[in-house]
Order: sequence, then structure tokens, then C-alpha cells
Amino acid sequence: MIELKLSSKKRNEMIDITSDIVKIVKKEKIENGFLIIFIPHTTAGIIINEGADKNVKHDIIEKLKEIFPMNNDYLHLEGNSDAHIKTSLFGSSEIILIEKNNLILGTWQHIFFYEGDGPRNRRILVKVISNL
Repeated sequence: MIELKLSSKKRNEMIDITSDIVKIVKKEKIENGFLIIFIPHTTAGIIINEGADKNVKHDIIEKLKEIFPMNNDYLHLEGNSDAHIKTSLFGSSEIILIEKNNLILGTWQHIFFYEGDGPRNRRILVKVISNL
């Protein structure tokens, strides 16, 4: 298993980690297989979405903040219930196929780490599995 570390800078943020994942695949020299990306946090998640237009991630973040505001009548005492709800929509893992040592992603697809309760230091776990 490979561990990536990152530091978010905002409370709500989408950080493009596509190039980090590509580097892992190239380094591991996986001809064919898949990888699993797992986020071991309850207020952060993983999402695959458009990366060509930065306005897409802005729109996602702003709409989530509108639908699930930070201050509401939440019962959770830590003050981050909105982050728990938002990240549960994304989930904590993604599986991505690898073919000929390349990630199989759509033309505009990028891999984003979603931060819902930053700024924080976070971990991303990646497991690469090769089909021999």
C-alpha cells in the first residue's frame, strides 16, 4: 500500500490528485490491473469529475455549501456535521482501471480529494493490483 499525504488549505476544497496517482502507476510499472484509492477520514472523500474547467469544482463546492450550510440545526457537537454529510455523498474510495501502464479515465475526468473540514493534514491510501 502506498500512502500520500496532503495538507488542505480551506474548509471546503477539491484538490486534484490525478498527477500523483499517475506517478504511482508509472513507478509501479503496472501493465494491466486496477487501483483502489481510499480516504481514511470521515470529513474528506474522493471524487472523479471534470478537471479541465476549474469552475466545475467551484460550482460543486458552492452548491454543497448552499445545500448543507456549516451552521444549521445539527445535533453533532463538533460543528462539522456539514462535512460528514457532504463527504458521505462522495464516498471514501474509488476503483480505477489500469491498461498499458495508464489510468483509464474519460477525456475530462480527473481525480479529486474532497476536503470538507479543513484546513487539515490528510492521508490518501492507494493499493495497486496487477493482472499478470
